[in-house]
Amino acid sequence: MAPSFRPLMARAGVSSYPRSFLGRKSSSPYELALLMLLTLSLVLLLLLALGIFSLPVRSDSAPNSGVDSHPDRSLLDVESLGIRGHQWTEVISWEPRAFVYHNFLSKEECEYLIELAKPHMQKSAVVDSTTGKSKDSRVRTSTGMFLQRGQDEIIRAIEKRIAYYTFIPVEHGEGLQVLHYEVGQKYEPHFDYFLDEYNTRNGGQRMATLLMYLSDVEEGGETIFPNANSNSSLLPWYNELSECGKKGVGLKPKMGDALLFWSMKPDATLDPLSLHGGCPVIMGNKWSSTKWMHVHEYKV
Repeated sequence: MAPSFRPLMARAGVSSYPRSFLGRKSSSPYELALLMLLTLSLVLLLLLALGIFSLPVRSDSAPNSGVDSHPDRSLLDVESLGIRGHQWTEVISWEPRAFVYHNFLSKEECEYLIELAKPHMQKSAVVDSTTGKSKDSRVRTSTGMFLQRGQDEIIRAIEKRIAYYTFIPVEHGEGLQVLHYEVGQKYEPHFDYFLDEYNTRNGGQRMATLLMYLSDVEEGGETIFPNANSNSSLLPWYNELSECGKKGVGLKPKMGDALLFWSMKPDATLDPLSLHGGCPVIMGNKWSSTKWMHVHEYKV
């Protein structure tokens, strides 16, 4: 005969028969809360069914606002001029470290810098490695001028964008230099870092350069790294390069793009592979703007 569990349940103080929920005179706070939650859920489902209420849903088919979906703080600058296209960064070399930021500037910003500089263009000079002072040279045959750092709202917005991208404070940068190359004009391969003490007194050594292209060039005018541990044949735009642009690693100018390269290695030593130059313009005009950035604050 099977043993009975009723005495054990009685001794434990547990009733042998479950109480009826409906038979209770009062309900606990937990049961009341559950009942209210169930009631609200039923009401919400009814409203959704009738179309009186709707939940917010993000649609991937919404029209593109022209703003990159990534949280790029520079896109929120109210001082920016015009709308930039889709932005992305592309590696062109690791030795030296060189990257192209597509659509860094808008078309309107490029045109603004050109018009700002046009009335003040002069023959470009180079730095004398002995004295540290500027001198005329056939190595550099362009014309150019310098803008003051923080000169106006547009310049400040661009400089702030450069700081966001490079992680180098605005105060470490020189003023923007705007350059113009006509047919046949060029810049022979050179270094942006200094080999003299005169030019490192203010801000220390130049550590990085951002070269912004303000115009397209029909043919020629590429930026080249002749000593790079790579070659242009690996790049998707190889067939668009001139013979000069195919030496080492070359980048064809495109309006709005910006080329960032480092004159110093991550261990803070100078990088001889950062030797670079500007190929002769074969057809068209080349406008560009350069921002040099130092290890320390550059006082203007």
